[in-house]
Amino acid sequence: MGYKTANNTNPLNQVHVYEPFIGPCDPCPPMKLKTYVVPPHLFIPYQPQGLPQYSIHEALRRGTLWPALYSSYQSRYYL
Repeated sequence: MGYKTANNTNPLNQVHVYEPFIGPCDPCPPMKLKTYVVPPHLFIPYQPQGLPQYSIHEALRRGTLWPALYSSYQSRYYL
């Protein structure tokens, strides 16, 4: 009840957007939309056989062996 979702069109989208509740007495200027990232492994209930794989060097660079489990998430605090 504290928020309503702004993008329900594609549930497999990793970046979700929502509109938080904005109270009449909030001391700071409101953020109209907020986002959060849902990791891709939550969309795969089990590991199917025969998933495509990255090469060894590409897997080390991306942090996963399977492209289906790769997320391009970049932290806002990463320098």
